[in-house]
Amino acid sequence: MKLRDTLSLSTRMFKTRKMRTFLTVLGVGVGIGTVLFLVSLGYGLQNVILSKITTADSLLSLDVSAGVSGAINLDSNTLDQISKVKNVVEVSPLVSLSSQISMEQLTGDGLVYAVKPSFFRLGGINAETGKVFEKEDSHEAVISSAAAKLFNLEKESVLGKEVSLTLFLPKINEEGLEETGVVKRNDKYKITGVIDDDSTSYVFVPANTLGDLGINSYNQLKIKVADTKYTDEIRNEIIDKGFLVSSLSDTIEQANKIFRIVQIVLSLFGLIALIVSAIGMFNTMTIALLERINEIGIMRSIGASKVDIMVLFLIESLLMGFLGGVGGIAVGYLAGELANFGINIMAKNFGGQALNLFYRPMWFIGFILIFSSVIGFLTGVYPARKAATINPLTALKYK
Repeated sequence: MKLRDTLSLSTRMFKTRKMRTFLTVLGVGVGIGTVLFLVSLGYGLQNVILSKITTADSLLSLDVSAGVSGAINLDSNTLDQISKVKNVVEVSPLVSLSSQISMEQLTGDGLVYAVKPSFFRLGGINAETGKVFEKEDSHEAVISSAAAKLFNLEKESVLGKEVSLTLFLPKINEEGLEETGVVKRNDKYKITGVIDDDSTSYVFVPANTLGDLGINSYNQLKIKVADTKYTDEIRNEIIDKGFLVSSLSDTIEQANKIFRIVQIVLSLFGLIALIVSAIGMFNTMTIALLERINEIGIMRSIGASKVDIMVLFLIESLLMGFLGGVGGIAVGYLAGELANFGINIMAKNFGGQALNLFYRPMWFIGFILIFSSVIGFLTGVYPARKAATINPLTALKYK
């Protein structure tokens, strides 16, 4: 039998049994669409979370802190040593101080982080509202959203206001024990940005504005390496010096593992719908076989081989699977866009930020189209084999 004739006969059911074929394809489309919807939600959540913490510089940065024992401190000498490590291109320190934060006759407890502007870039820290300071000696500050709530202020309304700080500095007494001293600060800092963090009240200020306090020890160093291929080498070298080293790539790796599990779980829910639709397709192909037994007998009697009959049914089921995949991609995409639109409207009404919660990698769309076609093909294997083995004489007598 010629391929053109086979294709013509394979598509005949789409014309003679339009409603049944449409419902079968729709069932497959719903199953595929459910898989696409749930998996794209998993990818979207992964992208939203990781995009907030990753930048080109943050992926090249390492966090260095003192060892657990505290026997080795991070000081200016340490900073110089690490700066001289091969393939380290930048070092940015952080000093953390306990403080009282005052604003508009209200005072609350919090932390002050004295940093260089480069610390934000290396740490992938961005202001949700406003912007981070860019000058090392400017009297500007960036606060957390928790600090804004401490003064009963919204993120937008706190911009441009001034804060004053009372710092608590550690010092060593004559017995060599650490004590806490109080340093009154009359300097005021203008708030330029708010970081989305409701867990801790803190204020970032330029380190140079506290230079007169004689601070010589740091709580953390952020270092930038020349290339990711040097990350492990530099990490091991700094660890050998007795310091603790972590990186954003470690966090991303752990997050990706969690999201892979989430995507698998979501896919399993979608596969349930796909299995149900595959059963429906199998039922359709079986009914088509029963309806066409007499036709199969006629085809066999005029020279069609068993292979021709099998190919006829396989192409038919393959086409239904393929069309179901195309429809499923359309259904999943449309459902995702509608859900994202509705969620963003709700977020805006509650003062939230609009986000794209659905992400569909092109490779996954291609995979799901091939997968649906394979499901259709496999669903048609049994009816195709059954049709090919029917005795032509018996088939001609069948009514």
